[in-house]
Amino acid sequence: MSGHSHWARIKHKKGVTDSRRGKLWSKLARNIIVAARAGGGDPSMNLSLRYCIDKAKEANMPNDTIDRAIKRGTGDLDGASFEEITYEGYGPNGVAIMVVALTDNRNRTAPEIRKIFEHRGGSLGGPGSVSWMFEKRGVITVSAADATEEQLMEATLEAGAEDIREQDTVFEIHCPPTEFENVKKALADAGIAVQSADLTMLPQTTVALEGEAAKKMLDMMELFEDHDDVQNVYANFDIPEELIAESE
Repeated sequence: MSGHSHWARIKHKKGVTDSRRGKLWSKLARNIIVAARAGGGDPSMNLSLRYCIDKAKEANMPNDTIDRAIKRGTGDLDGASFEEITYEGYGPNGVAIMVVALTDNRNRTAPEIRKIFEHRGGSLGGPGSVSWMFEKRGVITVSAADATEEQLMEATLEAGAEDIREQDTVFEIHCPPTEFENVKKALADAGIAVQSADLTMLPQTTVALEGEAAKKMLDMMELFEDHDDVQNVYANFDIPEELIAESE
C-alpha cells in the first residue's frame, strides 16, 4: 500500500485526540489565512479557501475561529504573516519525501526539518530533488459498505473522476485537482457518504520497506506531522499490511 493510502488510513483510524486537536486547528487556521490572502475571503470565488474551510469543518473547528482566520488573511484582523515552503529529501532506503510547511520564520523551521530528516536516517535535499516523482491529484475515499464500484462509476465518471481503486475496505476515487469539487458534489448528489477527501501529491513509483526501515519511516512521518509548521507530508514508501495493522 503506497504512502498516501496507508498513511491517510493510519491517521483516520487513530483519529484526533484532544491533545492534538488544538494543534490541528492551528494548522488549519494557517491554511485558511494563506488561502484568503492569496485569493480573497469569498469561498465561492476562491476554491482553495473553500477546500481549507471544508477541511476545518471536518475537524470540527468552530465557525468563529474559521471566520477570524479568514479576516486575518484578508487583512481585516492583525496576525502573523505565513509563507509556504516545501522541503524535499529522502528517508530510509531512499524514500522520497515532500514536507509542506507554513511558517512565519523560515530560519527557525528549516533547521528543525533538517534535524528530523537526519536524526531518522534521512537527508534533506534541494528544491526539485524529489518533487518530480509526485503528481498533484484529488483523492476521495468511500467505504465499500456505502457504495459499490458500479455506483461510484455511475456517479463520478461524468463529473471528472479518472480512476476508482479498491483498497481493502474502501474505494479510492482519483481525479484531477480541477475536478475535485465536481466529484465531491456528484457523490453528495448521489447520496453517497465520503469518508475523506484530499488534494494530495501521489507518487509515480514506490519504495518497498519492511522491518526496521518501515518502522523508522513511520516514526519520521509522525515527527513531521507533529511539527507545528508542517501542513502536509508526502512520501513514496510501500509497507506490508501487517505493519499498518500494528500502527493502528
